[in-house]
Amino acid sequence: MKISKMERQRLLKETIESTPFITDEELAKKFNVSIQTIRLDRMELSIPELRERIKSVATYQWNETVKALPIDEVIGELIDLELDNRAISMLIIKREHVFSRNKIARGHHLFAQANSLAVAVINDELALTAKSEIKFTRQVKEGERVVAKAFVEGETDKGLTVVRVNSFVGNEKVFTGLFYMYRSND
Repeated sequence: MKISKMERQRLLKETIESTPFITDEELAKKFNVSIQTIRLDRMELSIPELRERIKSVATYQWNETVKALPIDEVIGELIDLELDNRAISMLIIKREHVFSRNKIARGHHLFAQANSLAVAVINDELALTAKSEIKFTRQVKEGERVVAKAFVEGETDKGLTVVRVNSFVGNEKVFTGLFYMYRSND
């Protein structure tokens, strides 16, 4: 069923507000229009492209800084951070992240994204991974966008901070991990 341009633009604005990291390609599929139509709608509504929305969220949603490692050592783009609570990063899987034969992402890139996020969320100058329990739940392919979400779950009886990281492509979980983090102030 075809909807009017005005209704499509209203729904487009709502969709982007609720899921700011949605791509133009995903929006085009959702509204059954061309990518160019989505881009024109965004321009008319003064909605920036994905990369600019990411920068905006990263700049204005959090003011805390990563303490345990330089921010440029976080694998993927850090999107959200609340130290000792939660963090989010995004990694677009490119040619250098995949096996050349089948275009499937090498697991160490997904692990590195999750592990660096677990380190970044720790409110300490020193945070090291003491142990991890990980599971890959589906293959990730070139061109897909992986959003990793870290949550601090608490402390172990040995004083390690437990961080759970779940990584998603769209709404589908592709990786999950528990990271047991050593920190110097424990």
